[in-house]
Amino acid sequence: EVTLVESGGGSVQAGGSLRLSCVMSGLTLDKSDMSWYRQAPGNECELVSLISRVTGAYYADSVKGRFTISQDNANNSVYLQMDSLKPEDTAVYYCATAAYNYWGQGTQVTVSS
Repeated sequence: EVTLVESGGGSVQAGGSLRLSCVMSGLTLDKSDMSWYRQAPGNECELVSLISRVTGAYYADSVKGRFTISQDNANNSVYLQMDSLKPEDTAVYYCATAAYNYWGQGTQVTVSS
């Protein structure tokens, strides 16, 4: 069984930072590229960032320059460092495998102005 568990969400003021973590079990990072998605109320789920074993990191234009994706193979974990947060970053953030379609349960990020 493959499980992904996110943590690190919370409430911050605009301009603040949060670091999301995603620990995966049942599948190692060398088997799949990893993604972070987010979904705000009333909005569609949006790809925020992806880390590829071949092409490196991808970022949505809305977060480019503010968010950084990274991974730690030893801990089978993926991270999303979020800086200069804006109210429009408020959403539930999900970690997912790019292959096999496994998703975590999500972690809430709330940014107040």
